[in-house]
Amino acid sequence: MTNSELGLLKSENLRLRNYISLVSAEIELSRRPYGIKENFSNSPDSERLTVPILNRISRMKSEKHVLETELKPV
Repeated sequence: MTNSELGLLKSENLRLRNYISLVSAEIELSRRPYGIKENFSNSPDSERLTVPILNRISRMKSEKHVLETELKPV
């Protein structure tokens, strides 16, 4: 295996690990708005707390999409 092949493999491995981290974080964050809505039902705090979480989940999905495109086999 050449150095360039090894470098490509390391880079792909890093992207794959980032993808896995994003999936795990997205799963965890997706659970939080439901808990917040249950604990703060009929409260203006519910939206104030959940909107940033939902925005972050949306950004994670975008980041995942980029990685999925990069990791697709040719």
